[in-house]
Amino acid sequence: MSNKKGLGRGLESLFGFYEEESNEKITNQNRPIDKVEIKGVTEIEINKIKPNPNQPRKHFDETALQDLANSIKVHGVIQPLVLNKLDDGNYLIIAGERRWRASKIAGLDKVPAVIKEYTDKQIKEISLIENLQREDLNPIEAARAIKQLMDEYHLTQEVVSERIGKSRSNVANTLRLLTLYPEVVTLIESGRLSAGHARALVVVEDTTKQIKLARQAVDGKMSVRDLEKAVKNLLNPDKTKAGKTQEQSLELKELITDMQRVFATKVSAIGNDNKGRIYIDYYSRDDLDRLSDMIELLKKKELTLGDLKNYNKRHSDM
Repeated sequence: MSNKKGLGRGLESLFGFYEEESNEKITNQNRPIDKVEIKGVTEIEINKIKPNPNQPRKHFDETALQDLANSIKVHGVIQPLVLNKLDDGNYLIIAGERRWRASKIAGLDKVPAVIKEYTDKQIKEISLIENLQREDLNPIEAARAIKQLMDEYHLTQEVVSERIGKSRSNVANTLRLLTLYPEVVTLIESGRLSAGHARALVVVEDTTKQIKLARQAVDGKMSVRDLEKAVKNLLNPDKTKAGKTQEQSLELKELITDMQRVFATKVSAIGNDNKGRIYIDYYSRDDLDRLSDMIELLKKKELTLGDLKNYNKRHSDM
């Protein structure tokens, strides 16, 4: 029913997109850029390559870098770096800082690279996209990088979501992580709390309670679902308590069981005989259509219990 966005387009196609955009906008830059585009891969001296100060990724795992360096010693750098030519003759890393760092550890004098010509805005977008595609950014780094793009270039969430290949809701939820308190942010940056844990904590506005829950999640090695339950209990203690004390009668339980048999899907109830809610689950559009057709037939009184069983059996066999 919905078109779920993902990082479907690769870096190669994105580079092509930015090259077209560069041809249109390069004359509007504050300083002239010499045409240094080199088709294909070339070897660049490693000491002439500079890291991008605006690289969204700030944390590089030393053990993982060493493992990559060991691999590079044996196999070389398989995927070229993408660089921008600077006025002083050096090169700025657009994509591949991790490979550059590992190559230095491995003792390489030169690394394979592709030279491109992009604007500062395009460089930031590509760096962000590359890290997001490889899931190299922790949730806070991703949030800060997205916010930087929006602030510096006055972009909306819709525009950013389109440019980086993420849904608008994903962008919005990621940005919300920046409202977390510093101690919680540190736990996320260190990898002790996941993005799922972080999203569960965003709704807790009280500083002390948010930090306490975060520590409990780390110390108790709570799953995201467990933390979500803890947050729900914290924010709605009366409702949770009331829900626990409500006893369902045998008749209500039998009704739920009968509905599950009739509709051939999971049915659950919250509440008691006097007040509550009944939930009917569906797992696909076809499943929803099946339930809708059954309701229509029941409304017209054209469906017997036997018909229902046969109807469900036919759809389960499809």
